[in-house]
Amino acid sequence: MAFADLTNDFVFRRIFATHPDILRGLLNDLLDRQGHQAIDTIEYLPSEQLPLVMGAKLSILDVRCKDREGTTFVVEMQLIHHPGFINRVVDNACKAYVGQLKAGAWYDSLTNVVAISICDFELWPDKAQEAQGLKAVPMLSRWAVTENSSKSHTLQHVQYAFLELPKLPERKPDTGALQWAWLFVHAPELTEIPADLPAPYREALELANQAKFTQAELDAYEKVRDEIRQVLAVADAGWAEGNAEGKAEGKAEGEAAGFAKGEAVGLARGKAVAVLAILAARSIHMSPEARALIEGCEDTVILDQWIAQATTAASAEEIIAAASPSHP
Repeated sequence: MAFADLTNDFVFRRIFATHPDILRGLLNDLLDRQGHQAIDTIEYLPSEQLPLVMGAKLSILDVRCKDREGTTFVVEMQLIHHPGFINRVVDNACKAYVGQLKAGAWYDSLTNVVAISICDFELWPDKAQEAQGLKAVPMLSRWAVTENSSKSHTLQHVQYAFLELPKLPERKPDTGALQWAWLFVHAPELTEIPADLPAPYREALELANQAKFTQAELDAYEKVRDEIRQVLAVADAGWAEGNAEGKAEGKAEGEAAGFAKGEAVGLARGKAVAVLAILAARSIHMSPEARALIEGCEDTVILDQWIAQATTAASAEEIIAAASPSHP
């Protein structure tokens, strides 16, 4: 047997966007919902993404649903750690919360929103936390508003959960959130379904069995995989090239100020290449004028905005028009 990568957009939606019992199992494990707090039923909400058979466009993929109590869950699989990622997660969660309010309705009609991000990268690396004198953030972290003095946590209207796959321990877990993380990381390496794998993990892995894909589904899966590889490779090369160019320029000036300037130029160059790589992978046409403007931009704040918008924008001009200068 050969199993598809569960982090692949096509496979993620094949499993979690069409099988509510599997999605419910994922939610209960990631949010530690047990007993009377367990999610027993869910209802899918409309998604803004393209249909499964269309393949990838390097979008921010999410699956949305509600439980019996009305809580909205937004689950996303994210492969690229672009600048402003956490800001975008917060923005989307808040939009999902306020978007429930109908004209003329009372605010008490609003129900809780939980944003869940499964990340194929580290958001809070252990070494970075240690360098700041902070405790390590666990692989699965849950976030909500807490009052500083009393530690009261009654403001639970918008909550967040992040699963950082690179932090997965080496040992094979049995159940729970660690089991899901293990499947996301190791499914493509398996040649058979482990005999002791319980439901709903077994059902998820069975849906990832490529032998059960139609030819159209295999084509869509490969298309997504090729696009992801292209974007990651080009973006990584762009960051490396940009930083190298900037440092070389700074060294040539022979002064600390010049080196700092060179690093800044290199950082901007790397971000510009990342914008162009994402747009190219999504087959977004760029006019020579738009390309020149992106390549020549040295404002890293604007470039960060462009990287975030490049995953969903319909054109390069749309990205450029939405930019706001970082200074007068």
